[in-house]
Amino acid sequence: MSPIRRLVREASITLTLALGVFLGVQAWLTRATPQHWAPEGTLAWLLPDGTEGRGSWADLRAQLGAGADSPLALHVWATWCGICRAEEGTVTALAADRPVVTLATRSGDAATVRAYLRQRGLPWVTVLDADGRLAAAHGWRSVPVFAVLDAGDRLRHVTVGYTTGVGMRLRLWAATLWSPGAGG
Repeated sequence: MSPIRRLVREASITLTLALGVFLGVQAWLTRATPQHWAPEGTLAWLLPDGTEGRGSWADLRAQLGAGADSPLALHVWATWCGICRAEEGTVTALAADRPVVTLATRSGDAATVRAYLRQRGLPWVTVLDADGRLAAAHGWRSVPVFAVLDAGDRLRHVTVGYTTGVGMRLRLWAATLWSPGAGG
Protein backbone atom coordinates (compact mmCIF):
# COMPACT_ATOMS: atom_id res chain seq x y z
CA MET A 1 0.00 0.00 0.00
CA SER A 2 1.35 3.44 -0.90
CA PRO A 3 2.23 5.88 1.90
CA ILE A 4 -0.45 8.35 0.82
CA ARG A 5 -3.12 5.70 0.71
CA ARG A 6 -2.08 4.44 4.15
CA LEU A 7 -2.21 8.01 5.52
CA VAL A 8 -5.70 8.54 4.10
CA ARG A 9 -6.86 5.22 5.54
CA GLU A 10 -5.46 5.96 9.00
CA ALA A 11 -6.89 9.48 8.98
CA SER A 12 -10.31 8.12 8.00
CA ILE A 13 -10.24 5.57 10.80
CA THR A 14 -9.11 8.18 13.32
CA LEU A 15 -11.82 10.66 12.26
CA THR A 16 -14.49 7.95 12.37
CA LEU A 17 -13.43 6.92 15.87
CA ALA A 18 -13.31 10.56 17.04
CA LEU A 19 -16.78 11.20 15.66
CA GLY A 20 -18.08 8.05 17.36
CA VAL A 21 -16.61 9.14 20.70
CA PHE A 22 -18.02 12.67 20.28
CA LEU A 23 -21.51 11.38 19.47
CA GLY A 24 -21.35 8.92 22.35
CA VAL A 25 -20.38 11.65 24.81
CA GLN A 26 -23.18 13.91 23.52
CA ALA A 27 -25.70 11.08 23.90
CA TRP A 28 -24.52 10.53 27.47
CA LEU A 29 -24.63 14.25 28.38
CA THR A 30 -28.13 14.72 26.94
CA ARG A 31 -29.60 11.41 28.10
CA ALA A 32 -31.91 13.05 30.68
CA THR A 33 -33.18 15.78 28.35
CA PRO A 34 -36.97 15.54 28.02
CA GLN A 35 -38.73 15.88 24.69
CA HIS A 36 -40.34 19.21 25.52
CA TRP A 37 -39.16 22.52 26.92
CA ALA A 38 -41.60 22.87 29.76
CA PRO A 39 -40.75 25.64 32.20
CA GLU A 40 -43.49 25.67 34.81
CA GLY A 41 -44.87 28.61 36.70
CA THR A 42 -43.77 32.18 36.44
CA LEU A 43 -40.47 32.94 34.77
CA ALA A 44 -38.33 36.02 35.26
CA TRP A 45 -36.29 37.38 32.38
CA LEU A 46 -34.17 40.29 31.27
CA LEU A 47 -34.62 41.97 27.90
CA PRO A 48 -31.62 43.38 25.99
CA ASP A 49 -32.24 46.87 27.42
CA GLY A 50 -32.05 45.48 30.98
CA THR A 51 -35.78 45.60 31.60
CA GLU A 52 -37.00 42.81 33.82
CA GLY A 53 -40.11 40.85 32.85
CA ARG A 54 -42.21 38.16 34.47
CA GLY A 55 -44.74 35.72 33.09
CA SER A 56 -45.15 32.39 31.42
CA TRP A 57 -43.04 30.95 28.62
CA ALA A 58 -45.91 31.79 26.22
CA ASP A 59 -45.84 35.41 27.48
CA LEU A 60 -42.12 35.69 26.73
CA ARG A 61 -42.49 34.14 23.28
CA ALA A 62 -45.30 36.60 22.52
CA GLN A 63 -43.29 39.55 23.81
CA LEU A 64 -40.42 38.59 21.52
CA GLY A 65 -42.69 38.25 18.53
CA ALA A 66 -41.39 34.70 18.06
CA GLY A 67 -44.31 32.88 16.54
CA ALA A 68 -45.17 29.48 17.92
CA ASP A 69 -44.57 28.05 14.43
CA SER A 70 -40.95 29.19 14.09
CA PRO A 71 -37.91 27.54 15.67
CA LEU A 72 -36.19 29.34 18.48
CA ALA A 73 -32.61 28.88 19.68
CA LEU A 74 -32.01 28.27 23.38
CA HIS A 75 -28.56 28.89 24.86
CA VAL A 76 -27.98 27.82 28.48
CA TRP A 77 -24.97 29.49 30.08
CA ALA A 78 -23.46 30.67 33.36
CA THR A 79 -21.41 33.70 34.35
CA TRP A 80 -18.66 31.48 35.77
CA CYS A 81 -18.32 29.28 32.65
CA GLY A 82 -15.22 29.88 30.51
CA ILE A 83 -16.59 27.96 27.51
CA CYS A 84 -19.76 30.05 27.71
CA ARG A 85 -17.63 33.21 27.49
CA ALA A 86 -15.97 31.77 24.37
CA GLU A 87 -19.41 31.39 22.76
CA GLU A 88 -20.67 34.90 23.58
CA GLY A 89 -19.78 36.46 20.21
CA THR A 90 -21.29 33.53 18.33
CA VAL A 91 -24.56 33.69 20.27
CA THR A 92 -24.74 37.47 19.86
CA ALA A 93 -24.22 37.16 16.09
CA LEU A 94 -26.91 34.47 15.88
CA ALA A 95 -29.34 36.61 17.91
CA ALA A 96 -28.87 39.47 15.45
CA ASP A 97 -30.88 37.63 12.79
CA ARG A 98 -32.56 34.65 14.50
CA PRO A 99 -34.77 34.37 17.59
CA VAL A 100 -32.57 33.38 20.55
CA VAL A 101 -33.40 33.08 24.23
CA THR A 102 -30.65 32.48 26.73
CA LEU A 103 -30.94 30.90 30.17
CA ALA A 104 -28.53 32.14 32.85
CA THR A 105 -28.29 29.23 35.25
CA ARG A 106 -26.67 29.30 38.70
CA SER A 107 -25.49 32.84 37.98
CA GLY A 108 -27.21 34.93 40.63
CA ASP A 109 -30.19 37.22 40.80
CA ALA A 110 -31.46 39.68 38.19
CA ALA A 111 -29.12 42.49 39.29
CA THR A 112 -26.06 40.24 39.09
CA VAL A 113 -26.95 38.85 35.66
CA ARG A 114 -27.90 42.31 34.35
CA ALA A 115 -24.52 43.69 35.48
CA TYR A 116 -22.71 40.79 33.78
CA LEU A 117 -24.62 41.26 30.52
CA ARG A 118 -23.92 45.00 30.52
CA GLN A 119 -20.24 44.56 31.40
CA ARG A 120 -19.79 42.04 28.57
CA GLY A 121 -21.95 44.02 26.10
CA LEU A 122 -24.39 41.14 25.55
CA PRO A 123 -27.78 42.24 24.13
CA TRP A 124 -29.51 38.97 25.04
CA VAL A 125 -32.99 38.01 26.12
CA THR A 126 -32.15 36.04 29.26
CA VAL A 127 -34.36 33.85 31.41
CA LEU A 128 -33.14 33.82 35.01
CA ASP A 129 -32.45 30.47 36.69
CA ALA A 130 -30.59 31.57 39.82
CA ASP A 131 -30.72 28.23 41.61
CA GLY A 132 -30.36 26.00 38.53
CA ARG A 133 -33.73 24.28 38.94
CA LEU A 134 -34.93 25.00 35.41
CA ALA A 135 -31.76 23.64 33.80
CA ALA A 136 -31.78 20.60 36.11
CA ALA A 137 -35.46 19.91 35.31
CA HIS A 138 -34.39 19.55 31.68
CA GLY A 139 -31.50 17.22 32.51
CA TRP A 140 -28.71 19.76 32.06
CA ARG A 141 -26.01 19.56 34.69
CA SER A 142 -23.28 21.15 32.54
CA VAL A 143 -23.04 24.34 30.53
CA PRO A 144 -23.10 25.56 27.87
CA VAL A 145 -26.09 23.89 26.28
CA PHE A 146 -27.46 24.76 22.87
CA ALA A 147 -30.86 23.52 21.74
CA VAL A 148 -33.53 24.36 19.21
CA LEU A 149 -37.16 24.61 20.23
CA ASP A 150 -39.37 23.62 17.32
CA ALA A 151 -42.96 24.68 16.66
CA GLY A 152 -44.31 22.55 19.53
CA ASP A 153 -41.56 23.66 21.95
CA ARG A 154 -39.96 20.26 21.50
CA LEU A 155 -36.25 20.21 22.22
CA ARG A 156 -34.28 19.37 19.11
CA HIS A 157 -30.57 19.12 18.30
CA VAL A 158 -29.42 19.50 21.92
CA THR A 159 -25.67 19.72 22.45
CA VAL A 160 -23.63 20.18 25.61
CA GLY A 161 -20.31 21.97 25.36
CA TYR A 162 -18.95 24.38 22.79
CA THR A 163 -21.10 24.73 19.67
CA THR A 164 -19.77 26.62 16.65
CA GLY A 165 -21.76 29.34 14.91
CA VAL A 166 -22.09 27.09 11.87
CA GLY A 167 -23.33 24.28 14.13
CA MET A 168 -25.94 26.57 15.70
CA ARG A 169 -27.19 27.80 12.33
CA LEU A 170 -27.30 24.29 10.86
CA ARG A 171 -29.39 23.08 13.82
CA LEU A 172 -31.86 25.95 13.36
CA TRP A 173 -32.02 25.28 9.62
CA ALA A 174 -32.64 21.56 10.23
CA ALA A 175 -35.47 22.44 12.62
CA THR A 176 -37.20 24.43 9.87
CA LEU A 177 -36.96 21.46 7.52
CA TRP A 178 -38.36 18.90 9.93
CA SER A 179 -40.84 20.96 11.90
CA PRO A 180 -44.49 19.87 11.70
CA GLY A 181 -45.44 23.17 10.05
CA ALA A 182 -42.84 22.66 7.32
CA GLY A 183 -44.57 19.65 5.90
CA GLY A 184 -42.11 17.19 7.36
